[in-house]
Amino acid sequence: MKKLAFITLSSVLATSAFAADLNNTQWRTVDDETGKAKALVEFSKSSNGTYTATITKSLDPTSKKTCEACSGSLKGKSIEGLNIVQNLKLDKGNKYTGGTILDPKSGKTYKMNAEMASNGKTLKVRGYIGVAALGRNQTWYRVK
Repeated sequence: MKKLAFITLSSVLATSAFAADLNNTQWRTVDDETGKAKALVEFSKSSNGTYTATITKSLDPTSKKTCEACSGSLKGKSIEGLNIVQNLKLDKGNKYTGGTILDPKSGKTYKMNAEMASNGKTLKVRGYIGVAALGRNQTWYRVK
């Protein structure tokens, strides 16, 4: 009986640990205003333990192919290959904090938090200015 309880607990912990890890995961982003798929974004983990995310494919045929609204070295860069999430850290459980997210449409960068669903299939992304209460949410859907 103890052995069965241990195996069950171990598999639950392994599943939640897998679900919480963003490294090498791909997500379909969805516009919170139109409900249409926008892009595929892939996360990777940096050597310092923070996560970044890059647009791997644009899914919106009407969107611009380059980041014309971006400034500095990002101006005119291809949307595909654009690094839009920086410095996101696993806080506790399935919550991530302290990151920034670039909106290629406006060229603006916002503070960012995220929370992965316990089943690992959705990621609630919140971009904001100043305090998290002043922002907006998007739900991203896991592809792989």
